[in-house]
Amino acid sequence: MQTRIIDGNAIARELRAGLRKRAATLAAKGVRAGLAVIRVGDHPASSVYVRNKIKACGEVGIDSQDIQLPATTDESILLERIGVLNEDPRVHGILVQLPFPPTLSSERVFEAIDPLKDVDGFHPINVGRLAIGHPRFVPCTPLGVMKLFEHEGIGLEGRHAVVVGRSNIVGKPMALLRLQSGATVTICNSKTPDLGAMTREAEILVVAAGKPRLVT
Repeated sequence: MQTRIIDGNAIARELRAGLRKRAATLAAKGVRAGLAVIRVGDHPASSVYVRNKIKACGEVGIDSQDIQLPATTDESILLERIGVLNEDPRVHGILVQLPFPPTLSSERVFEAIDPLKDVDGFHPINVGRLAIGHPRFVPCTPLGVMKLFEHEGIGLEGRHAVVVGRSNIVGKPMALLRLQSGATVTICNSKTPDLGAMTREAEILVVAAGKPRLVT
């Protein structure tokens, strides 16, 4: 089998060029797209993720807010801040960067975000829409994987797709997107007996289990 390395950075640049045109079209109509990102605490990886998101917004002409709150922030204060952003007409997308401090309930936080502004796709309504095949917002990592397939002309219909990982952020939505593309989907995780046998059967394999070298 010939190995082909997919250049995700090059594909991202192409996608951003298209987004830049779309943002300019909106701006010409008097609508300046706006994203608000909330960070709670100073998790190092979160800082990197948010910095990249803010940079990407600037590159395509989207306004952005980087709202940082201390790790000791009471949940009621965070929910109140989300409520203000829900009502702000200048903000079209809201995301609260994971991971959260253990004092916060991710369920209550995600439910507080207006489903029409929930660009991470974590609100129960958006999760449900994805499950029934009418997605509005889709979690970014699974959507990014699907964009890679699309760009490279990799068809999923009729193929055996194996997903290793069962998280609400990657594994489950990844499996749903593949089902909707006509693939036969097997979902595994780190506890799956004889995982190697499952992954060897895959025509297309995506691993997102958070455990290095799980697949050898």
